[in-house]
Amino acid sequence: MKLRHILLASTCTAALALGGCASNPSRTQVGTGVGAVVGGVAGNAIFGGPVGTIGGAAAGALIGHEIGEDRDQRRYRRR
Repeated sequence: MKLRHILLASTCTAALALGGCASNPSRTQVGTGVGAVVGGVAGNAIFGGPVGTIGGAAAGALIGHEIGEDRDQRRYRRR
């Protein structure tokens, strides 16, 4: 039951965050959002509780941001 609530909250948060964008999000923005959601779910599953969830979301957002930024830079170099 707890996992269902986390997934529902993550899905709603992601939908609202991406729905507010006026243009297509960059790969950096998508990477940050996806990384935060995946990191939050993984942090809660591994460590449990709100501290694990928040820590996992922060770490996932950082990693996702860096991966997305790298992919954005590669895309601009190809053009």
